[in-house]
Amino acid sequence: MRIFHISDIHFGLQDSAALNWVRDCIDRERPDAVAITGDLTMRARHREYEAANAWIAALDVPVTVNIGNHDMPYFNLVERFVAPYRRYRAIHSMVESEVDLPGLAIVPLKTTARAQWRLNWSKGWITQPALAETLEAIDSLPEGTQAIVSAHHPLVETGTRGTALTRGGSQALEELARRKVLAVLSGHVHDAFDLIEETRAGPVRMIGAGTLSRRLRSTPPSFNDISIVAGHITVEVRNLASVATSDMQIDDVPDDASPPVGV
Repeated sequence: MRIFHISDIHFGLQDSAALNWVRDCIDRERPDAVAITGDLTMRARHREYEAANAWIAALDVPVTVNIGNHDMPYFNLVERFVAPYRRYRAIHSMVESEVDLPGLAIVPLKTTARAQWRLNWSKGWITQPALAETLEAIDSLPEGTQAIVSAHHPLVETGTRGTALTRGGSQALEELARRKVLAVLSGHVHDAFDLIEETRAGPVRMIGAGTLSRRLRSTPPSFNDISIVAGHITVEVRNLASVATSDMQIDDVPDDASPPVGV
């Protein structure tokens, strides 16, 4: 099984050369699925949504799309609170959708919120209803089917320059560990990582994709080429700059990666 994991395209500030390259890779190599872990737009403007919708709709493979914090309407608060996904109606069937493959399912977990009890609404928040919906979907999978979870925000801090500060993330990881999920895919921080987080219920593998935009942090635009063989996952970070995977990704959580208490 092969999944192309891409994230943070940020139409409006996209890297067109990187996008054309990824599209060619998908057309030529035909992965079993594409998981897009959010932030398709830069400022949630109509023209950015239209570009994102058109690019995604043209992908001729199964696709699941998570909503990122940049994809919630910025300038129309009524729409943000009443119909935040309205501008994705062209790809409605792919948004926060489960992808079912032979023996494997990609199950979405919502980490964005219309509003939060803190000033920075860009950070992650896993509500109890959102977590319950994901856990119910995993528990409903046919016996023997393994699960990969997709989300926009990393569930805990990963040592990247960007932060997620995801509320409810540790609890969510523990519940996912109990269900033996293969991995949690995410974006948001614009740099790739592949690491194991220990929880009270066991370890969980967390895999982060970089960006396909010009909003770079530590590494060039990239996507993850994920292979699953007999329940074993291999990740190759692919990029136009031909930087080796080992130099592209964080593979261990630094000691100081946890957010400050009370933040």
